[in-house]
Amino acid sequence: MRGWRDRIRGSALVGVPYVWLLFLFLVPFGIVLKIAVSDTALAIPPYTPTLDLSEGWAGLKAFFADLDFENFVWLTEDDLYWKAYLSSAKIALISTFLALLVGYPIAYAMASASEEWRPTLMMLVILPFWTSFLIRVYAWIGILSQEGFLNQFLLMTGLVSEPLMLLNSPTAVYIGIVYTYLPFMVLPIYASLEKMDISLVEAATDLGCTRAKAFWLVTFPLSKPGVIAGCFLVFIPVIGEFVIPSLLGGSQTLMIGKVLWEEFFSNRDWPVASAVAIILLLILVIPIILFQRNEQNQREAEQ
Repeated sequence: MRGWRDRIRGSALVGVPYVWLLFLFLVPFGIVLKIAVSDTALAIPPYTPTLDLSEGWAGLKAFFADLDFENFVWLTEDDLYWKAYLSSAKIALISTFLALLVGYPIAYAMASASEEWRPTLMMLVILPFWTSFLIRVYAWIGILSQEGFLNQFLLMTGLVSEPLMLLNSPTAVYIGIVYTYLPFMVLPIYASLEKMDISLVEAATDLGCTRAKAFWLVTFPLSKPGVIAGCFLVFIPVIGEFVIPSLLGGSQTLMIGKVLWEEFFSNRDWPVASAVAIILLLILVIPIILFQRNEQNQREAEQ
């Protein structure tokens, strides 16, 4: 009797994530995929065909017969879309690299601090999350504009003779992205460094390694899981970012998130927009699956 109850509890515990995945990922993905293989129409909703169960089996056959992959073919024929994908990937890669350059020293300093200071430093890292994301982006508009705080400071110190054109530029986009997603890079790296045995670094220095060499041979390899996790946590949301490039980058910044918004709301071309979203999802999911399989194979090889 007890074993039967344990099996039910175990199944329920494992089933909850699958139910969550079904209703919050697979079902929405299926809806978007269905719209992606539909055709644009001047109707509500703005696509055809729509399934009418009252027509029975004949209506179901006609529904599937009208679905096609013309929208995916259109994505390969129009330069706008592949250029947007490449531009988004480039911005996401550079932003992730910059976030790593800034975030790793912060995480290292946090892990090296005394235990009584670590909670305070952790709070300072997550403090921006206490403010609305949109408000923080608008704050950067005030900082980077020609009459903003940064230009006023540079003019006052004499570093520049005239205001810099920082807003509506790629530089503003990178600043906004790195500032916004920096905690997602810092926290995983800090979690890896905090668990590291400091005696390993001390042993390396005792054996003749310099502090820099001990860092690259001991500290950085041990923090690699946190670095990889942080890079994924930054790269994945940045590649589909819409708010930051729209507000800080202006019309010159081409990203797939902006293209999605324009297709959905300006052009009301839901099928093409859904096809763009499906391709973006595949671009993000496939590398993650390959990485997970590689990590699993490495763990099995070590065992």
